[in-house]
Amino acid sequence: MHASHMQRNNTSMQSPPSSHTTSPSSQNIIPVESPPRRIITRSMNNIHRPIHKLNLNSTVSSVSPEPCTVKEALSDPNWRHAMSEEFNALIKNGTWTLVSRTGQENIVGCKWVFRTKRLSNGTIDRYKARLVAKGFHQRPGVDYTETFSPVIKPTTIRLVLSLAVSRGWPLRQIDVNNAFLQGHLYDDVYMLQPPGFVDPTKPTHICRLHKVLYGLKQAPRAWYQELKNFLLQLGFINSKADTSLFVYHHANHIIYILVYVDDIVITGSSTAFVEDLIVNLGRRFSLKDLGALSFFLGIEVISHPHGILLSQRRYILDLLSRTKMTSCNGVTTPLASTSKLSINSGKPLADPEEYRSVVGSLQYLALTRPDLSYAINKLSQFLHRPTTDHWEAVKRVLRYLRHTTDHGLLLRRSSALSLHAYSDADWAGNPDDYTSTGAFVIFLGPNAISWSSRKQRTVAWSSTEAEYRSVATTAAELRWILSLLTELHVVIPTQPAIYCDNVGATHLCANPVFHSRMKHLALDYHFIREHVQNGIFRVSHVRSEDQLADSLTKPLPRRRFHDLHLKIGVLPRPSNLRGHIGDKS
Repeated sequence: MHASHMQRNNTSMQSPPSSHTTSPSSQNIIPVESPPRRIITRSMNNIHRPIHKLNLNSTVSSVSPEPCTVKEALSDPNWRHAMSEEFNALIKNGTWTLVSRTGQENIVGCKWVFRTKRLSNGTIDRYKARLVAKGFHQRPGVDYTETFSPVIKPTTIRLVLSLAVSRGWPLRQIDVNNAFLQGHLYDDVYMLQPPGFVDPTKPTHICRLHKVLYGLKQAPRAWYQELKNFLLQLGFINSKADTSLFVYHHANHIIYILVYVDDIVITGSSTAFVEDLIVNLGRRFSLKDLGALSFFLGIEVISHPHGILLSQRRYILDLLSRTKMTSCNGVTTPLASTSKLSINSGKPLADPEEYRSVVGSLQYLALTRPDLSYAINKLSQFLHRPTTDHWEAVKRVLRYLRHTTDHGLLLRRSSALSLHAYSDADWAGNPDDYTSTGAFVIFLGPNAISWSSRKQRTVAWSSTEAEYRSVATTAAELRWILSLLTELHVVIPTQPAIYCDNVGATHLCANPVFHSRMKHLALDYHFIREHVQNGIFRVSHVRSEDQLADSLTKPLPRRRFHDLHLKIGVLPRPSNLRGHIGDKS
């Protein structure tokens, strides 16, 4: 889960203006009149009128801030209770035993991590203190071997949610308490005693771990193995296309489970089956039933008259606050239509860390915002040496987010299950090395479930070659989605289609008319031709004005950009659910 925190702004000036006095003259030739009565102003009494620009995000809160040290945490009753609760759970679970040092152990450190878990409206849900092992102290082959983390793919999330909405299935969410502690540890791992909870009778002893702790290299894999083994016993099948997806299919009933570390989303054709599954999981693991899906991985799932809207409004507000762009003027496109960013444009930034941090934060927004894909792809190309021009482009993206804070991805309720994709490329559009940008958007019925905007690795000799490479990338993603749908027991009634607006690339997919000039594309050529000939999908021509992937390859004017993303499904949330930029709720 991704959690971000609003920064506080000062609400007053720091010091009153100083008064200036002069010493009187030693001789007064002309009699001096009595000075006028001194006016005592508010500033002299250190009373200042508030500066409203600085108060946009100011809130009066009694919430305990996240502590920076163990001593600070132990002095606060909220955090002290959270730490004691975590420590007692570890002891009760038999996580370790205290042993004497022999000098031969590789001892791993540990630390407390403090987080406030928030609801979708930003209010505090609970205080969470977690003991985390310093896994970077571990040595491969000594105290760990294999590693793996169960992280569901974004495309799988959107695809399953689209199916659930279209079929009217319930969407439930559960959170496994201390999930990593459920896994068994098969390596010898030794750790220092937790800060603030050192046994006074054995202060020099160390912990020999029997259960997995957060932070250990093998922790995610151990938890995944425990969950996987239990679900397989219940009759679930582990997906080969996405190992964090589990499918149960029996008679007319089907259940899907999406796993993102310890956050689990469950949906299925039978509400009773879903309830029984949650009960069975609760018997095996300590979990919290969060009810209907509403907030997952920092994404709000909002009911919409036509389906559900996936929104990252809370994340956007936190990002705008962190970058001090909350009160900026909004713009209608992420990049100017005339934008031609280059490596050499502008002066190098003195401190590039903020640029890298903000661009990294923007990348997470691509989960629900295909309208940001091209801008994020372009800005990510300058992380090694960002300049002032690149930073101005980042600020424009933030201004666009300020204008579209309430926008999200709409997954419509529809009985149509056609699978189709739009593939496009901007030939030699990069002014630095003349590479092309390839992009695609894939739809299941009316819903966008996968998209990409990416710089091609090699220079294309022609627009046909650039478009053909993009079609090959789209075909690979489409083939993977077809495998995923097969495991989900979803039948696509019509042949999937890839739409391309380049006539030459479209003809090349069906027959070898340009084969003599495309020998260096042999792998892409044979891959696409084989799938087209076997009837797995078809490649068809589409007019340029109907090419929905156009905005993922280059900057566009406002009207064209808006029309395309309206068709893709980027829409504002219903007006009755909108808030204000400065709202905390």
